[in-house]
Order: sequence, then C-alpha cells, then structure tokens
Amino acid sequence: MASPLRQVGTGANSQSLEEARKRVFHFFREACRSIPQIMETYNLHEVITPFQLRSVVSAQFRKQAHVTNPKVIDMLIIKGDEELRNCLDHSKQRHHLLGQYVIGEEGLIPSKVGAVSSGGSDFMRKFYDSNNF
Repeated sequence: MASPLRQVGTGANSQSLEEARKRVFHFFREACRSIPQIMETYNLHEVITPFQLRSVVSAQFRKQAHVTNPKVIDMLIIKGDEELRNCLDHSKQRHHLLGQYVIGEEGLIPSKVGAVSSGGSDFMRKFYDSNNF
C-alpha cells in the first residue's frame, strides 16, 4: 500500500540554516497532516485527541529547537521522516505509539496516576511507584 505522505526531500542536504528551517516547517506540516490517518489506523480516538497528539508532535520538534547545524537538522528530518513512515505504513503496533506518544517519558498521564494508585493497598501503591507504572 502506497503511503499518501509526500516525499519530504530527505536526499538533498541543506546548504544553509534558512533552507534547513524551511524543510523542518515542511516536514512539520506533513506530520500534522498525517495525524488523522494515524489516529484512524491505530484507533487512538479513545485515548488521545488529534489536538493532543499534535501537541505531542510539536513538543518533539521543540525539543530540538536548539540545533543550529544544518547537517544535524537534515539528519533529524531523516529520522523523523522514517518514524512517520513507520507509523503510516503500520510498521508499529498500537502499544508502541501509546508508550511513546500518549504515556511518554514522564510516566502515566497525570489524570491516570490517581486512578492507578487510589483504592489500593499501601503495598500496591509502593509497587506501582517502584515499577514506573
């Protein structure tokens, strides 16, 4: 199945920071345009909204905002394009996306933390805290 994602142009190297910046904006738009398809493919509507997923994608871009070397920016675009294609081609499973983009590096979604630890025994609360659930 052919992916509807347009080619970002990962083959060419950016000659200047301005050119790399344009390619980043173009890739960000392509990633945001792909969110509805990813939401539908992985049935993510029950755990996250498209707006929240777009915010997560935006945060991933902002995390690399300090990079000023065009070659490094090109490498990050290539890696991001590969990640996006893996998602669109269904090379990942749903729990991969949930773990990476819904739950994230910070642990559980704040609204879910209380639900997991409330109503349980002291033993279970310590168990959840120690095992990063």
